[in-house]
This record gives sequence, structure tokens and C-alpha cells, in this order.
Amino acid sequence: MTLNELKEQVCHANLELVKYQLVTLTWGNVSGIDRERGLVAIKPSGVSYDIMRPEHIVVIDLDGKRVEGTLNPSSDTPTHLALYKAFEKIGGITHTHSEHAVMFAQAGREIPCFGTTHADHFYGAIPLTRYLTEQEVEEDYEGNTGTVIIERFAGINPLEMPAVLVAGHAPFAWGKTPEDSVKNSLVLEKVAQMALGTLQLRPENPPLPAYVLQKHYLRKHGPNAYYGQK
Repeated sequence: MTLNELKEQVCHANLELVKYQLVTLTWGNVSGIDRERGLVAIKPSGVSYDIMRPEHIVVIDLDGKRVEGTLNPSSDTPTHLALYKAFEKIGGITHTHSEHAVMFAQAGREIPCFGTTHADHFYGAIPLTRYLTEQEVEEDYEGNTGTVIIERFAGINPLEMPAVLVAGHAPFAWGKTPEDSVKNSLVLEKVAQMALGTLQLRPENPPLPAYVLQKHYLRKHGPNAYYGQK
């Protein structure tokens, strides 16, 4: 893939956030990585989706040095870079402030797996990070946002759980491609909405039985998956 193709892919993925109503104003960003070159393409900071074009996408290396583009990259760039370094099999990252997922992040609560819609995409409850300390915020807020995500994922396969809630902040989702990360962000928002509705109807609702969770996740993502067309 050429850099221009990566920029086009990332631009398209960012515009999908608008299509799926996952962003308000400029509250969100998508990035993609070229693993062979060690280069990341990401949305420029504060640029309206109404005018965004592939030529606006900024290319940086994994140290954050700008390689291509004249605009400043997203302020969340250090978080994206930390995740790319830690989760070596992901190819795209999406960060939004989608309403229902943010409600859980602000409440300091994981999104429980109540049903099979959730289980089809995420292998368990959506994890929640701890709050950053005051020192972490002052020293390197965005970089340490990545640090607390990585810390939370100790023992968790990021491909089986391609999303996280940052406490008091908002969700991040990832996938094999930028477009895949947007899809996971959309599903995350939908299951957050469903979970909230479930809790309103029945505050003490139990999680989906583990054997049903496993069946639904593995039939779609397991080594013997049979969902869909081959």
C-alpha cells in the first residue's frame, strides 16, 4: 500500500464517523498504520469533517515525527502511537466521544455483556481503565492515556477485545484496518446503548451466561468459525 492509499483509507474512515453519527463537531479521530514502513496516518487536529480530504491527513513515524503533511496531527496522536507499539497486530484505531459509551466511561463502569449482540463482537465486558493520576496528566496526558489502556489490557487479547473505556473520558476501539476500527467503534456504541436500556429496565440484570458468550464469540471469530460466507 502506498502512503497516498493509506491517507485515502484513513480519510474515508474518518468520514464514516460522521455517517454513523459517532462524532459531534470534531470530537473524534481515526488513524491507520503501515507496519512495514512504521508510519501512521491520522486525522489533523481540529479540522472539520465537512472539508476533510486525503491531502489533509498527516503522516508521522512511531516517534511522532511528522513525515508528510503541513497540519498538526490529532492531539490524541501519542495515545494512538502507544497502542500501535503495544498491540502489534492492529492496523487502525478509532477514538470517539459517542454518547452511550461515554456515559459508561463517565460513570466509571465497564459495559457488561448482557446479550448475544455484544458477544458476537466482544469477548466479555468492555474493560475500563483506571483514572490517570494528577502527575500522569501533567507529565504526558495523551501518552499516559495510552499507558493506562495498555496496563488494563495485561492478560487480555486486544484482538478479542478491540475496545476500551478510558475512565472519565471516552472510548477507543481498534481493528485490523482503519475501517475495521470504525466498525468496532460503531458496535461498541450500539452495545453501550443496549446495556444502558437493559439496566434501566432491570438494574440487577445478570450478565449473559459464559457458555452462551463463548458460543457466540467463537462461532464468529474462533478457529472453527462458521458464521458468514467462506
